[in-house]
Amino acid sequence: MAVTAAMVKQLREMTGAGIMDAKKALVENDGDTEAAVDWLRKKGLATAAKKAGRIAAEGLVGIRIDGSAGVVVEVNSETDFVAKNSEFQSLVSDILKLAIESPDLETLLASDIGGRTVKDAVTEKVATIGENLSLRRMRKVVGGGVVGYVHNSPSKNLGKIGALVAYNGGDGHAARQIALHVAASRPLSLSENDLPADAIEREKNVLAEQARESGKPEAVIEKMIAGRLRKYFEEVTLLNQKYVFDQDQNIRSFAENAGIEIVDFVRFEVGEGIEKNG
Repeated sequence: MAVTAAMVKQLREMTGAGIMDAKKALVENDGDTEAAVDWLRKKGLATAAKKAGRIAAEGLVGIRIDGSAGVVVEVNSETDFVAKNSEFQSLVSDILKLAIESPDLETLLASDIGGRTVKDAVTEKVATIGENLSLRRMRKVVGGGVVGYVHNSPSKNLGKIGALVAYNGGDGHAARQIALHVAASRPLSLSENDLPADAIEREKNVLAEQARESGKPEAVIEKMIAGRLRKYFEEVTLLNQKYVFDQDQNIRSFAENAGIEIVDFVRFEVGEGIEKNG
């Protein structure tokens, strides 16, 4: 069967494949469009496998809020150039629509998006975009209300840093200010009660070693450790951090004065924790 330009155009619109790949797929499958789609998908999976070992530490963080719930996802690419690609941005936005309804990453990856799973949709984009891509993580927060902030944003609700704050009470303005604070200040947990016990123990051990180098009596050392531990909590827990817009108060007092209770937060930054080459 002769392959026409119209057939190639239709297949490209259906799959996002390049002209030569679309034409070859139709030729290989005697003009059968559905078979050509499957052929391209298999080709895409093969291409993705070749790229899967390459480090993807760039990309985008996206947020979506629906009433009392919010979700943040991170989708990685190899280069920042791809993060500015409208096709990649559209993929992240489509994933966000499903993420708000998904309880966890595993469920999201298995969700249907255009007749295939999200996992397969991401893999297929590897062939059309030409880089290793990965839906790395997601997290949801729930409260009486949820507000968000995106930093360094190339498109609505997409950027390099995404922060969500879930709160009770108030009108949300103060919570939005706290979302900006979260983006800037990188808190690890809501309060000292939410820090992992092993993280606190490691910090105590480091502080104890530093304090004992002073050569002071043990009773003094214990007080030094306690004081330095309080300082650590002020640095890494949201409610104890100094408010970036008013260093005379911490987030706990700022929230209380605004009549809101912060119940949860999340902060994602593109590529954090990924070991990069060079």
